Amino acid sequence: MELLNRLDAQLQTLAQQSLIRTRRVVDSPCGPRVRVDGRELLAFCSNDYLGLASHPALAAALQKGVALYGAGSGASHLISGHGRAHAQLEDRLAEFVGAHLERPRALYFCTGYMANLAIITGLTAGDREAAVFSESLNHASLIDGARLSRAAVQVYPHADLEALESMLQASTAATKLVVTDSVFSMDGDLADLPALLALCERYGAWLVVDDAHGFGTLGKNGHGALEHFKLQSPYLVYMGTLGKAAGVGGAFVAAHETVIETLTQKARPYIFTTAAAPALAHALLASLDLLEGPEGMQRRAHLGALVAQLNDGLRLTRWRRLPSDTAIQPILIGDNAETMRAGAALYEQGLWVGTIRPPTVAPGTSRLRVTLSAGHTHADVATLINAINALERM
Repeated sequence: MELLNRLDAQLQTLAQQSLIRTRRVVDSPCGPRVRVDGRELLAFCSNDYLGLASHPALAAALQKGVALYGAGSGASHLISGHGRAHAQLEDRLAEFVGAHLERPRALYFCTGYMANLAIITGLTAGDREAAVFSESLNHASLIDGARLSRAAVQVYPHADLEALESMLQASTAATKLVVTDSVFSMDGDLADLPALLALCERYGAWLVVDDAHGFGTLGKNGHGALEHFKLQSPYLVYMGTLGKAAGVGGAFVAAHETVIETLTQKARPYIFTTAAAPALAHALLASLDLLEGPEGMQRRAHLGALVAQLNDGLRLTRWRRLPSDTAIQPILIGDNAETMRAGAALYEQGLWVGTIRPPTVAPGTSRLRVTLSAGHTHADVATLINAINALERM
């Protein structure tokens, strides 16, 4: 069949370029140590940054949520699927990040991908002249949201504020969105949110911040990048994910109440999807208490110590560690095949590290993506350091 033959040829091309992706089946709870295909592995590839995914308090809260609300929501939020747990969670999330916004409200989504699509398409809906200014290293969900919005899209080079200002200065659009990750997911560095916010306030643009990798890990209280940078503005539209540092699942958007009401009425990814299970929302209420409390602070401090240990311990000559003070620690190798060999060699030693290749990153910048968790010990990180240092010299 010609159609299948064409697909098969495309897959063969990916294989020849060392770009085939494969899945591994995990037979244990998410954590630093996992069981895969009968093997016990030390994992440095999940986004469970604070080690909460298997926390007993969250498991107990999820079980209680199922007892209270059952397994599913049964409908979209705007029909009959908006449960009491969803409403409580949205109020709690608005309080959680509310100090950084004006008249804050929050909206809960099934995934961060859906939340980003909703923000960009919802805020540009009905405005044929709207303009989106997107950071070049943004996550795929932000890129796809900009495409789906049908707005005029301009991409500014990574961290190039001068280029962005020139674009904003030349724009005549009444609706302008500057869209950026806070922590860049494949590089681990932080966007200059204070400077970006100043530009948005100067030129009348929304600053859409995807804090997927900052929520829970940044800021004294885990409130994320806005707390880290001490920002406050009605121009901010904030997205945080709840399946990474928060340990459960879903995402939320927080902003001025008028922005949230606009998304409720206009954002198709919110309107036309079944609401997430209310039991998840109930578990997330417990997660937010952990993030803000003494245990959350202790876990963030431990994570910071592990990041410093890795940075101090790596001694690379051919490969290059990209500068990052976050839990995301990329090691740039460059070649696709060599990156895959490095990942396979670590796996054989019982170390599971992510191997990142195009199109996730630019051609020639394939890398190991080490992600640290507060669930790791200093001994775990020392094992990884020794293995990478030895492997790079082979």
